[in-house]
Amino acid sequence: GRIAAIGARLDAHGARELVDASGRIVVPGLVDLHTHVYWGATGLGVNAESLCCRSGTTTFVDAGSAGAGNFAGFRRYVAESTRLHILAFLNVSYAGIFGFGPGLWVGENWDLRLVDRDQCARAVEANRDLVVGIKVRIGEEAGGPSGLVPLELALEVAERLRVPV
Repeated sequence: GRIAAIGARLDAHGARELVDASGRIVVPGLVDLHTHVYWGATGLGVNAESLCCRSGTTTFVDAGSAGAGNFAGFRRYVAESTRLHILAFLNVSYAGIFGFGPGLWVGENWDLRLVDRDQCARAVEANRDLVVGIKVRIGEEAGGPSGLVPLELALEVAERLRVPV
């Protein structure tokens, strides 16, 4: 499953497979640092499996689709069900990103009861193999009247756990 040699006149003797890549670019698997691969769980979600062959991406970093309340589903149905390498930023909102659709927008940080620092921290600790940081969305659509409070809470959790935001 690895490229052994690249060249114009390779000796195919002993090779398992010889691929003519003339006119093509050969690179190692690419990393997409901002994705939403929790397909079916958020209106932003895409299917990583269907994208990988077209894009050359082998590692997808999900940017906060899941929060503490649904990360178990993300782990089982996305990260563990693929041959791809999936990592994630955990959304500081317990519900993750949820209210997207045609004509529908409900920001996950409008109601600060959904931003539970302890639940978020526990979910990160339980999933250190997949979680690489904390995600927070702020602004009029994601947080409405909450202003910068969700960011302050996310920073607090990230500092405690020594992970990026």
